[in-house]
Parts: sequence; C-alpha cells; structure tokens
Amino acid sequence: MTSPFIARPELLDADPLAATGRPVHWGVVATGAIAATVTADLLLLPDAVLQAVSSRRADRAQAFAERFGAAAWYADDEHGSGVNALLADPAVEAVYVATPHAQHAAVVRAALTAGKSVLCEKPLTINAREAVELVELARARGLFLMEAVWTRFLPAYQRALEIAASGEIGTVQWVSAEVGFPAPADPTARIWAPADGGGALLDLAVYPLLWAWGPLGLPDEVRAVGTLNAEGVDAQNALTLSWASGAQAQLTTSLLARSPHTAMICGTDGWVRTDGADSVYRPTRLDVQAGEGPVRTEEFGLIGSGYVHELREVTRCLQQGLTESPVLPLEHSLATMRLLDGVRQQLGVVYPNDR
Repeated sequence: MTSPFIARPELLDADPLAATGRPVHWGVVATGAIAATVTADLLLLPDAVLQAVSSRRADRAQAFAERFGAAAWYADDEHGSGVNALLADPAVEAVYVATPHAQHAAVVRAALTAGKSVLCEKPLTINAREAVELVELARARGLFLMEAVWTRFLPAYQRALEIAASGEIGTVQWVSAEVGFPAPADPTARIWAPADGGGALLDLAVYPLLWAWGPLGLPDEVRAVGTLNAEGVDAQNALTLSWASGAQAQLTTSLLARSPHTAMICGTDGWVRTDGADSVYRPTRLDVQAGEGPVRTEEFGLIGSGYVHELREVTRCLQQGLTESPVLPLEHSLATMRLLDGVRQQLGVVYPNDR
C-alpha cells in the first residue's frame, strides 16, 4: 500500500505569486476551456513566460496567442503538426498538455522525446501501461513530468491533511467524497466519447480519490459498481475502498446527477468537512469538529482560478533541476492509474487505447 500524503507546510506558508527563480518559458498544447483557464493563472506567475501555443486550427491558435500574449503560435497545416512545430521551438522549455485524455500519451511522449519538461492534465494517460511508458521515458531522459492534479496543491487540502495527521480528529476511519453533474447525452462530446477516454471515472474520480488517499494511503481493496451507457462509457460509478486497518471510503462520481461536490474525513474523535460549492476539487473553507466541541471554520484564499499553486510547484521544480515533484511524485500517478484500471475492469469499461 502506498503511504498517505504528507502535509506540506511550505504550501500553506509560501506566497505562490513570489518568484522562486529564473523565468521558465512555456508552451501550451490545445486551446480549449481548461487550457485557457490554466494559462490565465500561469500568467499570474512573475517567473513564467508564455512562449507558444499549438492547436489543430490556425484561427484558434492565433486567437489564443493574441489573447494571452504568446510569442508564437503553431497549427496543423499541409506541412505538418502544430504540436510538433511547438515542440521544435527551442525557446519552449516546458509544455502544458491540455488535450483530451486519449491523446495524452502520444503528446507527452513526443514532448519528452523533444527534450521538453511536461505538465499533463489529469488523468496522466488512459491506462497504467501508457503511464509506465511515459514515466520510464521521462526518467531515462532526465526530464520533469507531472500530472496536473491541482487540488493536491491547494492550501485548504493541505490543511485538511495536516488536521487529519495531527490526531485532532483521532484515527481516520471513514472518508466520503463525491462529484457529479448532469452532462448532456451527446456521443460526439469529449466527455462521452470512448475514443477520447470519456466517462465519469477518468474525468472526475481523481478528486474523491484525493480525499481518501490523502489521509489513508492507497486502499487494500476496491469494489466498484457503475452505470454504463450504450457506448460502454461509465455515466456513474460508486467505489468502496477498504484498508487492512478497517478504514473505509465511499466515493461517487456521476455525469447523471448534480451533487454538492463535497468531502468529509471522519476520525474516532471528530471530522473535517469541505464547505462551499465545488469544494471537493476547489476547497476554500473547512469545517472541523473535534470531540463534542463546537464546529470551527477555517477559510483560505483562492488565487486566480486555483491553478497557481500547482504551477508554482512545477516552476520551482524546473528552476531547481528536479525531475518530479516531491508533493506529487510519479509513483502516485502510476498507482492511481493502476487503481483506475482495476475499477474499469470491474465496470467493464474498455477504451481503444487499451487494445
């Protein structure tokens, strides 16, 4: 079993907007909504420079570059791939990959082969086999690679880990976490498309898993049930995680039902609960009860859209010559992909990348 996450006081105390070293020049692959949101946060860092962006379409690449002030933009044309052109740009040091899930492995592999460090959107890949290949390549080439699990770096999440580890709520015995929203049933949409790795599990489950894995480590047993649509994509799933200690977790993700997006860590002497909208992945407030005492609330600021903290970590690692983050090491991403593979096997979800 992989150990629980360790709370990192430096993530609570440090100013993520303070430069930690030399400027890092970034390239952004894809121009969708998440790419725009993360890029806006990237530009808040004084030591981050947006060097280039790539898209399949020239108009989108150019518009994105103009919106965010990128020095260059690249697009697919008769001469080749916009991604390959961006990776050939000698001014680009690090690449943020925001393509659909099923394209992660190919794009990250190309980036690492081109000598670029990589921050890749979650999930790192479709399956553990792809993830192992990327990690081995990054390590062989001595390049930085990290999965963009942004919630892991937020101060409220770090504080929840700190409270759980302090003994204030006793020994953690039970965790519950969920995230769900009704997604229109459109088989051409990325979130429903088997070819893109669609479904609730790969898109959403990383957030509930964080709250269970954080205080307890990887589970000794995972049982999964779910609802699949006609295309074989999971529309909803429920996971029961068990540990040899007797601890359990109940985690749910759904593309059918709207939920409050919350998490709770319960111990023998009390509990910690996220409070507020979308707090399972973007917590800014924690409610804590220890024993029979009153519930106290702890509040935390949110910089930009919340991605600044993970971007600071990547920037710091690159400036210090690290090849992986000590906060979110590659072994954690590999373990997550293996867990998700096991869940998909139980649910009967198979993607083209698996074949």
